[in-house]
Amino acid sequence: MVDDPAGRRPFALPGARPHYSPDRPGQVEHLSLDLRLDLAQGRLTGVCEIRIRPVRDGITSLTLDGVGLEIHGAQVDGVAQGFSSDGEQIQVTLATPTTAGRPLTLAIAYGVERPQRGLYFIQPTPDQPDKPIQAWTQGEDEDSRYWFPCFDYPGQLATTEVRVAVPRGYRAVANGELLSQETQGEWAVFHWRQNQVHPSYLVALAVGDFAVVEDTWRGRPVTYYADQSLAERLPRSLGKTPRMMDLFSERFGTAYPYPGYGQVCVADFIFGGMENTSLTLLTDRCLLDERAALDHFWTENLVAHELAHQWFGDLVVIKHWAHAWLKEGMATYSEVLWNEAEYGPDAAAYYRLGQMRSYLEEDSSRYRRPMVTHIYREAIELYDRHIYEKGACVYHMLRQTLGEDLFWASIRAFVQTHAHQTVETSDLVRAVEVATGRNLQFLLDQYVFRGGHPDFKVSYAWESTTQTAQVTVQQTQGSAEEDLFDLTLPLSFGLGLDEAGRPRMQTVRVRSHQRQQVFYIPLPQKPLFFAFDSGHHTLKTLELEVAEPDLIAQLRHDPDPLGRIAAAQALGKKGTRPAGQALAAALSEDPFWGVRVEVAGVLGGLRQAEVIPLLAQGLADPEVRVRKASAQALGQCPFRESFAVLHAALQQPNLPYSLEATLATALGKVAAAPLVNGEDEALDRLQAILNRGPSWNEVARGGAITGIAHLKTPAGRAVVLDYTQAAIPQALRLAAIRALGIGVAVADPLAQAQVLARLEQLAGETFFLTQVAVVTALERTETPQAIPLLRRLHTQSSDGRVRRMAEEAMGRLQSQGPAGATLQQMRADLEKLQGENQDLRRRLEKLEARLATPAETP
Repeated sequence: MVDDPAGRRPFALPGARPHYSPDRPGQVEHLSLDLRLDLAQGRLTGVCEIRIRPVRDGITSLTLDGVGLEIHGAQVDGVAQGFSSDGEQIQVTLATPTTAGRPLTLAIAYGVERPQRGLYFIQPTPDQPDKPIQAWTQGEDEDSRYWFPCFDYPGQLATTEVRVAVPRGYRAVANGELLSQETQGEWAVFHWRQNQVHPSYLVALAVGDFAVVEDTWRGRPVTYYADQSLAERLPRSLGKTPRMMDLFSERFGTAYPYPGYGQVCVADFIFGGMENTSLTLLTDRCLLDERAALDHFWTENLVAHELAHQWFGDLVVIKHWAHAWLKEGMATYSEVLWNEAEYGPDAAAYYRLGQMRSYLEEDSSRYRRPMVTHIYREAIELYDRHIYEKGACVYHMLRQTLGEDLFWASIRAFVQTHAHQTVETSDLVRAVEVATGRNLQFLLDQYVFRGGHPDFKVSYAWESTTQTAQVTVQQTQGSAEEDLFDLTLPLSFGLGLDEAGRPRMQTVRVRSHQRQQVFYIPLPQKPLFFAFDSGHHTLKTLELEVAEPDLIAQLRHDPDPLGRIAAAQALGKKGTRPAGQALAAALSEDPFWGVRVEVAGVLGGLRQAEVIPLLAQGLADPEVRVRKASAQALGQCPFRESFAVLHAALQQPNLPYSLEATLATALGKVAAAPLVNGEDEALDRLQAILNRGPSWNEVARGGAITGIAHLKTPAGRAVVLDYTQAAIPQALRLAAIRALGIGVAVADPLAQAQVLARLEQLAGETFFLTQVAVVTALERTETPQAIPLLRRLHTQSSDGRVRRMAEEAMGRLQSQGPAGATLQQMRADLEKLQGENQDLRRRLEKLEARLATPAETP
C-alpha cells in the first residue's frame, strides 16, 4: 500500500478486486418463506420457494447464495432435484433444462442455527438478565444469504411473502401487509405479503413481545413497535413520521408507495436503522425518555433518513452497490430537507455544514476515493461518508445549480420514471436532462466519478481609487491540472439587502485550467463585508485572507449563518483584541444558535484563560447545544478557573443528558492539566455520576467514564477497567472499552500490560459493537504493542467493517512506529509549557495594570 502525497491510505486495500453483477439465469418473480423460529435455541427451519422466469433455454443448473445453511432438499415444481452446497453457495442440478419464458418454482428446505450474520437472536444472559427475547434480520449489504437461499444482489427484484411460526405470546412483523394471524397449539403463525417488487437485502423479519402504537397517514396504517418496557417512548420518538411522509411525498412527486409503514425498535441492533421495504428496523436506543427529548435530535433525523429510503433505495433500487450513493446520498440529504421544513433554513444550512465536515474529515484522515467504484473487497466497505455525507452534498449542489423548480422536477422525473426498477448514476443524469434540458455530467464527473473536492484559498481587497473589489481565488489541491475544478460560484458584497433579504451577488467561474484567478468587480461603494461562495453551497475547503475589519463586519452583518461561521473561524486565527471582542459579542448576541456553537468552539481553540468567563456565560445560553459547545470548549482550556466552572456546572440538577456527559468529559480533561492538578477532586465528582445508577442510553455515565479515563491516573484507570465487566449495562460498557486506550502510551509498562491484557480478552467477544469498541481503544493506545491484537481482529472477525477498521488502525500505528508514545509525551509537555506561558502572561498583565494605576496620595 502506498499513501498519497497528503498521507491518505488507499481505499482499495490488498485483496480488493472489481465486482460486477452476476450473470442472470432469469427474472425472479416471487420469493416465499415458510419458517419456524425457535427463539430459545436460536434456530430457524423452513422452506424457501422462488418462482423464476428463465431468460434462455437449456439452463441445467441454478446457483444460489446460502452461507452456513443446512440444505435438506431441493425441488422444482414438486419434483426432487440434485443439489450440493459448499457452505457459501447452493448448486441445484435441474432434471429438466429450462425453457425461456416458462416459469419454474424452486423449493429449498433448509435450517440454520444462530447464523453469523443476517438473522440475530437476542436473549437474556446471566450478566444481562433484563434483555428482551427477540429475533430480527439485517440484510444489507449481502447478509440475507445467511438466513434464506436467494440470488443475493440488488439487481433481482421480486414480490415476497413470509409465513412464520413463533412461540405463542410473541409477535412477528415482516414486509408488506399482514394477511393472517392464527394460533396453532404453542405457536403463533403470522403471514405477511409484499406485493411490490424489491431486492433480497430488503426482506425483513422482526419477532418479539412488542408493544404496538397505531398511527395513520392518509388512511394508511403507520405502526410503531418496541419492547413492552419502552412503549411510552414510541409516540415521543416516532410521532413525527406522518408529517415526514407528507414532506417526502410532495418533494419526491410520488405519494408514499406502500400500503402501510412500520417501524420496529429492537435491542442490540448493529446500525442506527435499516430501511427494509415498508418496514424499517431501528435501534431501540433511539427511543427518547422525557429528559432525552431536551437535547437529542438525532432520532428524528434517523427516522427521516430511513423513511426517505422508501423512495430512494426501496421504490427506486440501485442496480449495483457501486451506485449506493444515489440512495444513501438522498436519504442523508433528506435529513437536511426535514430540518429545513421543521426548523427553518438556518438550521438546515448548519446541519448541511455538519455533513460536509464529516465527509472532509474522512477524506483527510482515512482515504479519498471516487463515489462510484466497483473495486473493493466487500460491498459494505462502500458504506462510508463518501456516499452518505458527500452524496448529500452532491444532491445539494445539483439543487443549487438547477434552482428549486428544475431540481425538484428532475427528482420527481427520476422517481416516477424508475419506480420499481433498478438504476445507476447515469439514470439520474438522464432524468435531469429529460426534465430540464440541462446536462450536469460535468458536475458528477468532478465530484462523483473521481475523488476529492476543491481547496480554495481566497483573498479580498478593496481598491478605493477604482471602486473595485479584487478577489483572488487559488485552488491549492493537488499538483496537476486534472486536479482542478471548473465551477461557477457566487460572491456576495455587503451593500444593503435586496427585496429577498440577500446582499448583492456576483457569480464568477473558476476554471479547471487555471490554478489562480483574479476577479475585479466594480461596485458603487466599499462593501461592508465580502463572502465567497455565498450560502456555502459548494463542497470545498476554504482559507480566507481577508482584513480583520471586513471579517468583523461579516460576522456581524452577513445574513448567511455559514458566512458568519466562516468569518468567526478566520477571526479566531487573528488572535487580536478586536477579533476577540467580536467573537465575544457573537457568542452572546448572534440570533442563530449554530453560530454561537461555532464561536464557542473558536474561543475554546484559543486555549486562553481570558475566554473562560465568556464560555462560562455560554453555559447559561437558552439553547442546550450552545451550552454543550461551551462546555466542550472549556475542556480545551487547561486552567484552574475552567476546572472550577465545569465542576460547579456539574452540580446542577436534572441537566440534559448530553450536556452532563460533555461537562463530565471536559472536567476530566482539564483536571489532568499540569496547572490544575485536580485529578482527585474530579474523580470524586465523576464517580458520583457513575454511582447514580443507570439512565437513558448511559449517555451521562458514558461521559463520566470518558472523563475519568482522561485523568490518566492509576485510580481512574482501575475504575474504567472495572466498568468493562460483562454485567455493566451495554452502552456504558462500550464507552468504558473505548476509553481504555486513552493515556496508555504515557502510562507505566505495568499499566500498559494490564490494559492490553483486558483488551485481548474483550477482542474474543463476537458482538459487533464490542469489536468496534476494542478497535477504537487499541488505536487510542498509540502503541505498537496494540498491533498484534488488531491483527487478530482483522483475521478472526466475521464482519468486514471490523476487519477494515482493524487493518486501517494497524496501518496508522505502524506509520507512527515507536514514536507514538514519544509523540503523546511531547503533546503533554507542550500543553504544560503552554499553560505555564499563559500563567506567566496573566501575571505580567496584572503587574502592568498595577504599575499603570496612579498611586494614591496618603
